[in-house]
Amino acid sequence: MSDGSDTDAAEALRAAVERVESIRAELDAEGLDRSALDTVADAYRSVEAILDRWEDRATDWDDFEGYVEFRNDLAGTLESLPEDLPERDAFVEADGCVKTGGVSKSLDAGDFEDAREALAPAAAYAELRTDLESAIEDRRAARKRARRRRATLRERISELERILELGEADLDAPIDRLEDPIRTYNDRVTEAFRTFRREAAAETFLGFVDRAAHTPFVAYEPPPAALLEYVGSGAAGEHPIDELLEYADYSRSKLSHYVDDADLLKRRVATNRTYLERLSAEPLAVAWPPEPADELRFRTEELLGLVRRIAGEETAATLREIRALTRRDDYARLRAAARAEAALTDDQRRRLEAGEIDAELSAAREEFERLGAELDG
Repeated sequence: MSDGSDTDAAEALRAAVERVESIRAELDAEGLDRSALDTVADAYRSVEAILDRWEDRATDWDDFEGYVEFRNDLAGTLESLPEDLPERDAFVEADGCVKTGGVSKSLDAGDFEDAREALAPAAAYAELRTDLESAIEDRRAARKRARRRRATLRERISELERILELGEADLDAPIDRLEDPIRTYNDRVTEAFRTFRREAAAETFLGFVDRAAHTPFVAYEPPPAALLEYVGSGAAGEHPIDELLEYADYSRSKLSHYVDDADLLKRRVATNRTYLERLSAEPLAVAWPPEPADELRFRTEELLGLVRRIAGEETAATLREIRALTRRDDYARLRAAARAEAALTDDQRRRLEAGEIDAELSAAREEFERLGAELDG
């Protein structure tokens, strides 16, 4: 099924861009640039705030001081307006609405209402700026949404391409020619490693791990230097590693019967318990599905030098069989089939056969390009 989330991101971005362009076209038609728009809108908001702030006091017959402060506040704002301010006449008219004709007269709510009506042309500019700012913010959000959608599509396209690549494999290829020796080898080396860990002296065991860790294609973590030195410099290193781990849980008095320095064993072994417990045969195993031929060939050659030290000839022989498989002409075909067998779900197989993956990939690429065009526009 196609990833249908947020498929209208491109349309949303186009609409947001068109809205900004429409408002800017309206400004151009009025002969306004953004600076002039801001000046008119700021002036309107300032005067509007003054009218709202002082109306109650300026219309109170007994509060002459309030009226005077109102007039001073309004006059200061109006005097700061540029002479060429668009709709300046609206501000002048509004000012006239809230002036008394003499000491015997006072302002009332109707005067303030008249002033607000006189400011209507300037109010339209303020609303236009609000619309423009809202449109710009919507466009910013739409761009963010489109970029997020494009990133999702990029991942989806990669996934669909991977599925198509897997679908090109020969799903009827006899992958057991690869799988059987690899499974056999992994089982044998796992059992051999368990025996080696259980029976070998800690010095020998960790020495093996240290050597393996310095082999490029074998992913062991080297033993801590202090631990390696400890097992190589005293009688404690003659015990298997699991025995040392068991000893590390003993009390110091009980431990003194097994090793010369109980405190040193606890410092060296107990503090590395997690590392030691995690040591397994996994780095010696061959992955399934297997690596490309060259990589697996190099890996088996390096593993042979290690496996001979802990496992019997049967295990080594199986590893050589795996190495020989990497030189077969059909190795790549068998490996591709193995990867497909392991990776493809039943639903993906069905959709591959029905051509749905191809169709979704085409749609995803088209939408990806469409989003790119909108973002670049």
